[in-house]
Amino acid sequence: MTSLSLPALTAAAGAAPITSAGNTQLGIAVLAAIALIVLLITRLKLHAFLALTVGSLALGVFAGAPLAKTMASFTAGLGATVAGVGVLIALGAILGKLLADSGGADEIVDTILARAKGRAMPWAMVLIASVIGLPLFFEVGIVLLIPVVLLVAKRGNYSLMRIGIPALAGLSVMHGLIPPHPGPLVAVDALHANLGVTLALGVVVAVPTVIIAGPLFSRYAARWVDIPAPEEMIARARPSEEPEHRPRFGATVFTILLPVALMLVKALVDIVVDDPANPVQRVTDVVGSPLIALLAAVLVGMFTLGRAAGFTRARISVTVEKSLAPIAGILLIVGAGGGFKQTLIDVGVGGMILDVSQNWAVPALLLAWLIAVAIRLATGSATVATISAAGLVAPLAADMSTTGTALLVLAIGSGSLFFSHVNDAGFWLVKEYFGMTVGQTVKTWSVMETVISVVGLGCVLLLSLVL
Repeated sequence: MTSLSLPALTAAAGAAPITSAGNTQLGIAVLAAIALIVLLITRLKLHAFLALTVGSLALGVFAGAPLAKTMASFTAGLGATVAGVGVLIALGAILGKLLADSGGADEIVDTILARAKGRAMPWAMVLIASVIGLPLFFEVGIVLLIPVVLLVAKRGNYSLMRIGIPALAGLSVMHGLIPPHPGPLVAVDALHANLGVTLALGVVVAVPTVIIAGPLFSRYAARWVDIPAPEEMIARARPSEEPEHRPRFGATVFTILLPVALMLVKALVDIVVDDPANPVQRVTDVVGSPLIALLAAVLVGMFTLGRAAGFTRARISVTVEKSLAPIAGILLIVGAGGGFKQTLIDVGVGGMILDVSQNWAVPALLLAWLIAVAIRLATGSATVATISAAGLVAPLAADMSTTGTALLVLAIGSGSLFFSHVNDAGFWLVKEYFGMTVGQTVKTWSVMETVISVVGLGCVLLLSLVL
């Protein structure tokens, strides 16, 4: 397990801060900026993009930095973040829309459910959510899967929590730990981690985490909150235009797993060959890059999903167009989160954390997790927590091995999922879909997120002892 080495970390911290404020002022500035963001989002209902923008500028003001330099830091961070993950977010949205509109998602659900009965049903739901959640954003996955969860619970006479918690756990773990989701991708970029190694280790961490937080925890959640599927929500199952034909199960799974497979092949070749001049590694480095892997999946999906469903070229074009409009807000929020992260870095918060933590007997992985937890609790956004924490702990990766840096990404991702509560949009989405009270949502959804976070950290720490 990697520990803190202050001299090396300080040397790697980067350019001089844009303010000369001391650690106390910086600490107060960070807390005040986060409190302002939370207030703007929760009480004043300001859009997260605007709240993060205002909070970033306020951070600079509180820290005594010139406003012009603060604005430059924010816009530089926003631009770099969007440039790094914007295209990937767009490609993921296109693939997710093709999956939904073609009936491919329904085909996966129906095929697996036809083979799952009784006690196997929670395990089937976590498998469905994990597979579906690979290319989809968390909110999209919820909208896609919750109607299925409600129908399965009603028709099979299951407790809603026994079926719903595994599905939510599968989606949440994929969102927080597995590229090509925005948070993990940004953390990989910020820490200069190896994407393939991070993806491979992320799968290793995700499997036990999703089992414990999903099917196993759902037994207790069903006892704490024993409610049936709400009839009014079942009646509001998402409307969709039925395709002429459904894509085949095998072709649909192949399309979803294609980008993950390409990135894993790149990681394997990088480890086995380990020669950038080798022609095989040069090819896999290109083909296994997130941009090319997702682009390949989208182009393949137009045939294996779109054409297989009977879509004309015009219909596929309309599907692609419709997939891009809803992600404008996501892109802006992710970009603003990157701007806030860059502002944190440029005012010298990273150096402050190093100064404060130099006497702590806290391993680097645990420190990264704690920082992500704090930002998650304050802002309510897993993506913002991941982006901001990655920027703050980037100096910790200076002396780490490839494996250590990948585990640092996963520690941050685990921390970003800790205890979703009232300042998280996902909290309210789950509450409304399942027809629960705030208290019931805390006892189920919020506790499940905490289980994911803690178990994920435990797996990361165990891996750090053996790798």
